[in-house]
Amino acid sequence: MGNIKSAAILGAGTMGGGIAMAFADAGLKVTLIDVSADGLKRGLATIRKNYERSVERGRLSADDLEPRMALIQGATDYAAIAEADLVLEAVFEDMDLKKKIFAEIDARAKPGAMLATNTSTLDIAAIAAETKRPSDVVGLHFFSPANVMKLLEIVRTPQTSPAILASAVELSKKLNKIGVVVGLCFGFVGNRMMIEGYHREADRLLIEGASVEQIDRAMVEFGFPMGPWTLHDMAGVDVMWKALSTTGHKARRSDPYYNVVFALGEAGRHGQKTGAGFYKYEKGDRTPRRDSFVEDVAQKEAARLGIEREEIADEEIRRRCVYSMINEAAKILDEGIADSPADIDTIWSNGYGFPRDKGGPMHYADQVGLLEIYNIVELYHQLYGDDWKPAPLLERLAKNGKTFADWKPGS
Repeated sequence: MGNIKSAAILGAGTMGGGIAMAFADAGLKVTLIDVSADGLKRGLATIRKNYERSVERGRLSADDLEPRMALIQGATDYAAIAEADLVLEAVFEDMDLKKKIFAEIDARAKPGAMLATNTSTLDIAAIAAETKRPSDVVGLHFFSPANVMKLLEIVRTPQTSPAILASAVELSKKLNKIGVVVGLCFGFVGNRMMIEGYHREADRLLIEGASVEQIDRAMVEFGFPMGPWTLHDMAGVDVMWKALSTTGHKARRSDPYYNVVFALGEAGRHGQKTGAGFYKYEKGDRTPRRDSFVEDVAQKEAARLGIEREEIADEEIRRRCVYSMINEAAKILDEGIADSPADIDTIWSNGYGFPRDKGGPMHYADQVGLLEIYNIVELYHQLYGDDWKPAPLLERLAKNGKTFADWKPGS
């Protein structure tokens, strides 16, 4: 696999357009493809508007606007991918749709082209199986807005060739991204820790008695730029709801977690874009406002599950949200999904807003002390069940007086 000098991006929505801008900003030619002419027109118009806004704010020279736009061509036909060195799919999270697209890509992309998906949770090996060249398939998980966010999770499958993986790492540097190679599992590293830990506990805390505003405030005081519910509303509540509903993830409507997310998704409350999510929003104003809808849902869920709601301290919120992700990260290390604790810290510091002064979740855990964290995780295991079962690696390190920094593969 040689140098990537041109790319074709399938999907002209927010993510596809942002990725196209990232390529143009790096001086690379890119073709933005959408099967809908109207969708393509909207996508290109949004890109131009974003560049114009950058000029207004002094982040881009006026002389650079048209040259950037000239690097981005539009198309509505798959034939446009024929000469691209990289073909990247960036449509919404639907496995059947992605499989169909990859079959089309396989039939038209040139031999040796890198075939990539921007999926944030789905099984890339299953997507790659739709092609006759699974060794050429890799995950390139950009973070929104893709032209701004520095993190790029490079997801290897068991079939991804070393040459394709090396080219993906080289591409991340060319795009001025922080590329981190990770293994394949639900959610990879970042989203797995968020879904299986941080946001799972935040949802449970709502049912147990904490408010949307309290949880967001507690996590902002910990150092995050925004709380989980403000983030959900900004990214789209439907993103998490669909991910949990369509990927075979263990979360189900009858389980004692994610029930609030499911309820909001089913009610069409998808965040800022629909005017209501965990908060409500006035038209044209993204200021979050308190909404009793979520409180009502939480009370009903608590009654259905036999949970007695009570006041919850801010420190309890922070411990449960952060320690759950640390416990999940220990499993990720043990499974070989992440190559090092530093990679996990890099992902969470650069893609998820983990407070920089705490150095990332693994470094923070070492500072707190793994024995202290293990003891609290085990306490929560007794209180809340097997979702809190201590990771074997966390237990081994804690009981041997070790830190994550001491960890070596196989230890």
